[in-house]
Amino acid sequence: MSDIFLPEGRLLNTPENCRLCASAAGLRKAMERQIILEGSALMAKPDLTLQVAVGPFMGEIPREETAAGIAEGYTRDIAVLSRVGKTICFVVDRLEERDGALVPILSRRRAQERAKVWLEGLAPGTVLPVTVTHLEPFGAFVDAGCGVSSLICVERISISRIPHPDRRFRVGDEIYAAVLEQDRENRRVRLTHRELLGTWAENARSFCAGMTVPGIARSVLDYGIFVELTPNLSGLAELREGISEGDRVSVFVKAVLPQRLKCKLLILDKLPPAPPLPCRYFLPQGGRMTRWDYAPAGVCRPGAQTVFEDRGQ
Repeated sequence: MSDIFLPEGRLLNTPENCRLCASAAGLRKAMERQIILEGSALMAKPDLTLQVAVGPFMGEIPREETAAGIAEGYTRDIAVLSRVGKTICFVVDRLEERDGALVPILSRRRAQERAKVWLEGLAPGTVLPVTVTHLEPFGAFVDAGCGVSSLICVERISISRIPHPDRRFRVGDEIYAAVLEQDRENRRVRLTHRELLGTWAENARSFCAGMTVPGIARSVLDYGIFVELTPNLSGLAELREGISEGDRVSVFVKAVLPQRLKCKLLILDKLPPAPPLPCRYFLPQGGRMTRWDYAPAGVCRPGAQTVFEDRGQ
């Protein structure tokens, strides 16, 4: 369908997926061309065979074909059971006739193995659409394509430090990430996110002295409170009683100082809690970056920097 192996759930309602799944002829065409399709996993039998709704047909994925690594034992059964009730990708292995009904026999494993080969061939700095699947204190697990999992470490989520990825994401969020590096020995792709949220200058241009805006208190220190204005931009406000880390606040912007990478703020009020806002992305032209500098050239203090290079070569 595409040169990109999308996260599970992105193909289900596309015109091509609907067309190919709607008839025996369409499924046969998909089988011959090994096109990756999607359907809904309805149930898992005791032997871990998955029943999948494929258009008007009821397909099956045998246990050993439910995921890459299931047969070898390095993928746990729960990884398959957790897909019940969700969208699942597959290629059509064969079409069987049972009691006059067409039963597509499917393989998710083969779709995932193709996605892994594709991911392993991506250069560092390549931008991918991913879907958040699981959150842990140390990072966010994402579906990087066909259910293949990858990790964005918590320190790579944003410039603004957060105690847990749930301060930024919810499971199911469709976001972007960039390939940080290839771990060829373990066949893992490490991802990063913060570089796609903009530099200091890109974020700061949305603010100016005299504005009043909402923010989030991220650090309460002896000399002030750092308030996040965007995931990649924070400013320092004077101490105020009753404000704790994680509180939403309204702040008055006193000054924006590009040469010092500073925003001076004044906390006006405490606001009710609210879920994380969708991230605003600054995506590179061509879908790939080779270097990212958070700070503008010529500032008095350095900022975060990422050089995307393939260390495996």
